[in-house]
Amino acid sequence: MESLVSLLQSLANGILTGGIYAMVGIGLSLVFGVMRVINFAHGEFLALGMYLTLWLFRATGLDPFLAIPIVVLMGVALGYVVDRILVGPIADGPEQGFILMTVGIGLVISNTLLLGFGAHPQSIYTSYSTSTFHLAGVSFSVPLTLSFVITVVVIGALYWMLTHAEVGRAIRATAQNPHAAELQGIDTRRIRSLVFGIGVALASLAGLLLLPVLYVIPTVGSVFTLKAFVVTVLGGMGNVLGAIGGGLLLGVTESLGATYVSSGYRDAFGLIAFLLVLLFRPAGLFGRSRV
Repeated sequence: MESLVSLLQSLANGILTGGIYAMVGIGLSLVFGVMRVINFAHGEFLALGMYLTLWLFRATGLDPFLAIPIVVLMGVALGYVVDRILVGPIADGPEQGFILMTVGIGLVISNTLLLGFGAHPQSIYTSYSTSTFHLAGVSFSVPLTLSFVITVVVIGALYWMLTHAEVGRAIRATAQNPHAAELQGIDTRRIRSLVFGIGVALASLAGLLLLPVLYVIPTVGSVFTLKAFVVTVLGGMGNVLGAIGGGLLLGVTESLGATYVSSGYRDAFGLIAFLLVLLFRPAGLFGRSRV
C-alpha cells in the first residue's frame, strides 16, 4: 500500500510540475512554429518574470497570483518591442544571426538582473507557500496546484485563440505559409512580433508561477531554456499541442527518477529521456509542426 501511495505521490508531483514545464515549452514551440526561430533567451525571460513578481511582492505586497495581469502584459509588450527592434530586422538573414541575437539578449537580461538584484538566491514567503492538502493519501502542494490550474486555463485560452479567433487564424496561416498569408492581406510582420510577445508572456508567467516554490538567481534562466528546449523536442518542434505532452512527460520522468533513484540527479533523468527520444524519434513524440 505504501509503495502505491509513493507512486501516486510521485506521479502527482510530476504532473503538477510538468504542467508548468508545458507552459514554458509552449512559448518556445509557438515562436519556432511561426518564426522558425529558436529563442535562446527564453529562460532569461522566465527569470525576468520571476524577478518582476519578486519586486512587486516586496515593493507593494502584491500577491504573486494577483500580479499575473501585470506580468503577462509586460511580457507581451517586451516581446513585441524586442522583436520589432532586435529580432525582426534580421529575419531574412542567416540562422546564425538569430542564435547570436537571442543569446546576446539573454546575456543582457541575466547581467542586468545580476546588477539590480545581486547574485544571492532570493524567494518570497506567502501564507500558502508551504500549505498542502490531501486526497486519497496523496499530498498536494497548494501553490503548485494553483499554478497547474492556471496553466490549464491559459493553455485552454491559447488553444481557443489559435483555433477560433481571427488573430489565431492569422497566426496559423503565417506559420503554414507566410507568403500566401500576405497575399490574403495578413500583416505577417505584425503577427510575428505578436507571437514573439506571446512567447515571452508565457515564459514570464511560468516564472511567476514557479516563484512561490523556488529560489531565484539571475542565472536561473539557462536551466529553463534547456528544459524548454527538451519539452519542445519531446513534443515535436513547433507542435504546440505536443509541447503539453512533452512538459508532462519531462515532469513525470524527473519526479519518478528523483523518487526511485536519486533526487540529486533529477535533471539528468529528463535529459536521458530527451536523448532517447532524439535517438528513436528525431521528429519528437508527437510528430511535425502543427501550430
